[in-house]
Amino acid sequence: MAVRKTIPGQIENRNFLSPVGFNFQVNRAPTVSYFGNSINIPGMSLGIAEQPNYLTNIPLPGDKIDFQDLTLRFLIDEGLENYMEIQKWIRGIGFPESLSEIYDFQKDDDPIKQPERSQLNLYSDGTLTILDSNHISKFKIVFENLFPYSLGNIEFDATQTDIEYLTAEVIFKYSMYNITEIHHICD
Repeated sequence: MAVRKTIPGQIENRNFLSPVGFNFQVNRAPTVSYFGNSINIPGMSLGIAEQPNYLTNIPLPGDKIDFQDLTLRFLIDEGLENYMEIQKWIRGIGFPESLSEIYDFQKDDDPIKQPERSQLNLYSDGTLTILDSNHISKFKIVFENLFPYSLGNIEFDATQTDIEYLTAEVIFKYSMYNITEIHHICD
């Protein structure tokens, strides 16, 4: 068997990342996860500090990372189950009509939907799995302490000539995300 030597700096994998190669799971919102059709890996920025100088201020790396929002677009099922799943979550956090909404939300004792460390049952972890060109899992991005803060509208339009199924967009805040490579055991 010939051993292939790699040259430092030489690209081994010349395949490109596909925009359709992903799977997203939110523990608290499984029906939204199933119908997800668009998602982003949020960007991040590092704040800067400036060191005063008599000629010009000198930029220095800051100490806080600002994570951008996680945005998921999903197809809406005919029974509005996935849309209502997110709407109930937001209502449970914000109790717009009465305090009983948050109390009912807190009673959700489904162990799949409720992370152990969340005493108030407001958050959920989410996992975005990135697939390679052969649809094999390559990376896992875990979002910690997700919660939705924006749910887009549903746009009905009787003037359309072709049927385009309805989608909605939900925007999440989270405390942190980490990207890890998935290593497969080869037989």
